[in-house]
Amino acid sequence: MHIAIVVGEMSGDILGADLMQALRQRFPDASFSGIGGERMLALGFESFFPQDRLAVMGFIEPLKRLPELLRIRKFLRQHFLSNPPDVFIGIDSPDFNLPIEKTLKEAGIPTVHYVSPSVWAWRQGRIHGIKRSVDLMLTILPFETEIYKQHDIPVQFVGHPLADDFDLETDVKTARQELGLDLDEHVVAIMPGSRGAEVKHLAPVFLKAAAIYAETHNTHFLLPAANQDRLEQLKEIIAELKNTGEIGQDFSIDLHLGNSKQLMAAADGVLMASGTTSLEALLLKKPMVVAYKKDWFSAWLTRRLIKTKYISLPNLLAGEELVPEILQEDCTAENLVQALRQQLQDQAHREQLVRRFTDIHKLLRQQAGELAAKAIDQQLLSSR
Repeated sequence: MHIAIVVGEMSGDILGADLMQALRQRFPDASFSGIGGERMLALGFESFFPQDRLAVMGFIEPLKRLPELLRIRKFLRQHFLSNPPDVFIGIDSPDFNLPIEKTLKEAGIPTVHYVSPSVWAWRQGRIHGIKRSVDLMLTILPFETEIYKQHDIPVQFVGHPLADDFDLETDVKTARQELGLDLDEHVVAIMPGSRGAEVKHLAPVFLKAAAIYAETHNTHFLLPAANQDRLEQLKEIIAELKNTGEIGQDFSIDLHLGNSKQLMAAADGVLMASGTTSLEALLLKKPMVVAYKKDWFSAWLTRRLIKTKYISLPNLLAGEELVPEILQEDCTAENLVQALRQQLQDQAHREQLVRRFTDIHKLLRQQAGELAAKAIDQQLLSSR
């Protein structure tokens, strides 16, 4: 059994590793190749390119990297046409993966797409291209299945593996003890994203907001860096803000390499970029403020295309605004501070969030990898 998988984001690596383990339970001798991240590589995955070469955001960055991305996609098409896998699984990254899936499906190779493109939010016309490209859609959010059923596309809601990995109750005490934090101090985690462009746009305003917040609240700030490059980038941003006087020389924040889950577990609340990490914060039952800021062109185009009321996963899953979303020109230090105070200082609100987040956690806790592997087996592999 040869299974091809292509992931383009760190979040996709989590899904890919979880799925590989579940597929190996059904197909112990299966081999896996394509593009994968560190977790997948640790399980014996053969990656033809580093996964982070596909990690691009917005509209401008992909255009800058377009020649490289097209070369990689051409290689994958030709390789898998010449060496047909038993199934091709594209995990997220729809603009990259769906054209590959279309080519392979036309050649008779079964195709699966894991993580629905946001057709319910924008570019609804993509559903017709998806139907021509995939034999099975695996969704991680429950409300996503309806549009596929309407268009007679085989679909299975599998939940999210992160929901399986997180305990229903967060052990704040242990997280703080392991980090050397006092149990009674006020702790806020700052999460400006994992990609360079995100950090460039969000870290300065997040840090300025933290400095203002610290003027009226005695707070211990924690700042995880996704990798060594982001760590150096954050150090430079902090130094520049102090040199220009935008934050005080005495402003203190603990920089960490990785370890974001533990840092969030130890925190009373989180100031964060919109993305998969907001789901982790939800699963940890943390009050949060979600923010996003892109280059002007990406922001303008997104506003013209987006059809949904919310952008953050907690609000999308709840169908209402549980957490504030501070976007683009509204993403100022002053607005972030005001939202943080509302989220972190109202005890009744905090308790209500914990109840709602727990309900969502239970909904998403479906043993995603096993459900996905079962659906792939039944829909595609067992019929060959």
